[in-house]
Amino acid sequence: MREVTGQNFGLLIAYVLPGFVSLWAVGQFLPVVSGWLETSATPDNAATVGGFLYVTLASVGTGLTVSTIRWAIIDPLHHWTGIRRPPWDDSKLQERLGAFEALVENHYRYYQFYANMLVAMFVVLIARLAQSGRGVCEIDLADCGILLMSVIYWAGSRDTLRNYYTRATFLLGTRGRNKRHDKRSLPRNVRGRRGKTGSR
Repeated sequence: MREVTGQNFGLLIAYVLPGFVSLWAVGQFLPVVSGWLETSATPDNAATVGGFLYVTLASVGTGLTVSTIRWAIIDPLHHWTGIRRPPWDDSKLQERLGAFEALVENHYRYYQFYANMLVAMFVVLIARLAQSGRGVCEIDLADCGILLMSVIYWAGSRDTLRNYYTRATFLLGTRGRNKRHDKRSLPRNVRGRRGKTGSR
């Protein structure tokens, strides 16, 4: 196994952990998925590269799926409720790429973790309700704990996304409005002179 560094730690928390939680939740009512996890957790297979790699790949795939759901639902909700992405000046990105990548690892990866775990918590809740046959109105104490964690993940995702946008704006700046050079944006006396000049 590779040594955990700042970069692969960010990928671990952004995709693998939420994916593993969701995979475990799905395994509660799908025996096939549950069998994958049980096989990799047996004393005979726990230390094998194959068992570890199989569950890791499944967690990454599930994590990417969870992240896609987050992109489709959670991101727009944050944008609609006041956290909007500023119009960054992308022309400065190349010369400040290293600093921007550090921002991604130190802020955006944590946003992905909180938001993806929020999706994973709903997967866990749905799996628990489906397994027990209970309705949405028949939640127990453990379900309340899951909902509480979902609220915390929601708050954490908003804070980290806001911090990421703010710091990236300081780094890249924002695009200014394009200056309009058509005749409607000029005084009448200037329009006349430009028209005469252009007719020569």
